[in-house]
Amino acid sequence: MISYMELNEQNHKITELSNVLSYLINERSMCDTEVSCELFFRYVELVKEHLETEERELYQLLLMDDDNDARNTGRKFLSGSGEIKRVFGQYLKRWCKGKELRIRDHEAFIRDTREIFALVIRRIDDEIVHLYPTLLHNGHLPLKAQAA
Repeated sequence: MISYMELNEQNHKITELSNVLSYLINERSMCDTEVSCELFFRYVELVKEHLETEERELYQLLLMDDDNDARNTGRKFLSGSGEIKRVFGQYLKRWCKGKELRIRDHEAFIRDTREIFALVIRRIDDEIVHLYPTLLHNGHLPLKAQAA
C-alpha cells in the first residue's frame, strides 16, 4: 500500500514540473524542444499515475469505512478523479498526438495548460487538506512505506 510520504512525494514532483513548465511554455520556441516535451509528458504520466494510484489504493478504503464522513470523502474524491481524467483527456486530445505536442495557437495552448495546472494543483491542495487527514485519522494510510 502507498504511504502518506509517497503520496506527498508524488504531489511534490507534479507541482515542481507544473511550475517549471509554466515558465517554459511562455516562449513559443521552447514548446517544440525535446527537453520541454520530455518534461511535459513526464508531467502527464505523473498526474495519470497519481490519480490511478489513489483510485486503486485509497478510495475503496473510504467507501467501505463505517464512518459516514469518510464514505462521503471517498465518494467526493472518486467523483472528482473521474472529472479530472475527463478534462485532462480532452486537453491531451486537443494538444497532443502520441508523444508530441501539436501547438497551432500558442496563446490558447498557454491558457489551456495553465487551467490544467491550476485544476491539478487545486486537487493536490484538496488531497492535503481533506483526503489524507481522513485516511490517516481512520487508520487507512501508513505514514511511511512498509519495509519489504
